Amino acid sequence: MVARPPPAARSSPLDGATARLAAVLVAVAALGLLAYLHRDDLRAAGRVAAGQPPAPAADDPFSRCMAEHGAKVDKMVKEGMIQPAMAETFKTRAEGLCRASASGATKAQ
Repeated sequence: MVARPPPAARSSPLDGATARLAAVLVAVAALGLLAYLHRDDLRAAGRVAAGQPPAPAADDPFSRCMAEHGAKVDKMVKEGMIQPAMAETFKTRAEGLCRASASGATKAQ
């Protein structure tokens, strides 16, 4: 059998209450910083959970592009130029176009 040293001889300053308190404070500070950095995401998630749409970005090229193309497709359906099923396909393609153009606009800035 191996003899162990007494508890007082093997204790470390890292085992004390002060070190544990410091660890808790660091964890709380890290969570606070994380919440601060993602405050906009947390607010948007709260709006969605409450049943409200998230606030649109004021200068979002993707949203503007989708609104423009969506209005054109809706007008074509209203005028009888295309069927509603075809309109969904057009909107899906418009989404790809808008995502590509918006990412290009973002890179250019």
